Amino acid sequence: MGDFHQSGPISTLHRLGEVNVERLEAQLLGFSRRRPISLVLPCLYSELQGEALDRIVEDLKEVRYIDQSVLSMDRMDRDQFQEAASYFSQLPQRLRILWHDGPRMKKLVRELESHELPVGEQGKGRGSWFSFGYVLATERASVIALHDCDIVSYSRGLLARLCYPVTNNQLGYEYCKGYYARYGERLYGRVTRLFLTPLLRSLSQLAGNVSLLEYLKSFRYPLSGEFAITKDLARVNRIPADWGLEIGMLCEVYRNCSLKRVCQVDLADNYEHKHQELSPQDPTRGLMKMSVDIADSLLRTLATEGVVMSESFFRTLSTSYQRSAEDIIRWYSDDAALNGLEFDRHVENMAVDAFRKALEVASRNFVSDPHGAVLIPNWNRVSSALPGFMDRLRQSVEDDNEMVSLNREEVVQN
Repeated sequence: MGDFHQSGPISTLHRLGEVNVERLEAQLLGFSRRRPISLVLPCLYSELQGEALDRIVEDLKEVRYIDQSVLSMDRMDRDQFQEAASYFSQLPQRLRILWHDGPRMKKLVRELESHELPVGEQGKGRGSWFSFGYVLATERASVIALHDCDIVSYSRGLLARLCYPVTNNQLGYEYCKGYYARYGERLYGRVTRLFLTPLLRSLSQLAGNVSLLEYLKSFRYPLSGEFAITKDLARVNRIPADWGLEIGMLCEVYRNCSLKRVCQVDLADNYEHKHQELSPQDPTRGLMKMSVDIADSLLRTLATEGVVMSESFFRTLSTSYQRSAEDIIRWYSDDAALNGLEFDRHVENMAVDAFRKALEVASRNFVSDPHGAVLIPNWNRVSSALPGFMDRLRQSVEDDNEMVSLNREEVVQN
């Protein structure tokens, strides 16, 4: 996005002209000697067969400023763990895989839950939280970067731009959020465009001048899965275990970090990854589930900021959201026409109708239980309640990875 507009309480770092990847990587290599970087990669086993991961791995093979890569892997048995370890062994960084389906990790989950430290259901949020804990336990990183493993348009420049603001100590940032455009033959990013953006506008109209909402509205792509964070902030942040991870992380950063230390960075001209089904009739799947979780996280965070929300508030919010989203559809229709993109207003309106139902589900959830699903405790609390737990986590990961390393050596010998 070739502009230099600044708005809201956070810094926006733009992409002006072609990205000089070699310059950024050379500087990052120097910065990383004092501020080592760990890269966390949430990944499903099924993504090993996807088109995106091969390209990501090929690019990461050329990256020298990352000290360790930590794969947070779900949905795989022991043989698949072995296969994943073999596949990722080509990476030059110190590699560790968190096998969440393995007996050691399951034992750690049971230990936490037995001490009333709930970590939610298995998924990206919980996996990322455990990965942060492992990185903190190794004491090898000052900066933690995270991005998804389904980015079809991945490039080394994306990773370098994500890491640079937090790793360059002279800039002073503690949290960096990535943003980008998402389009192909049509506009993508429906949950951001048609749900979160008009929802934030409507909440601002109803709740008045709430600084949290102004902060959230200043992010150009608040639901992006890419961010970099300092180890100290990662230690104190609590995050949701569900699809509310991205919005929940932003809210925790708001609570725990000076906004002068927060920025967003333009990562790419265009960003392409897999697209979720809308599932308009089923709020437990696809984009409907994502929208419910996002709204749940947002509404409960607003309540902690002192915003009073009643049943009448939610009835008005539903109507206001619908009108705001319909206005936004017209803007995007005009945008698509100017740029020669396909645009189906009927399909867009159907998505808004589905998202309104998701908002109503989240509103009912809030009214019936304002506390709702608790956030995963931060690592300071875990260390206080269970001294030595982080060391046990580190050792469990090391033991799992040593197991597949030994198995790999046996295969080679045979």
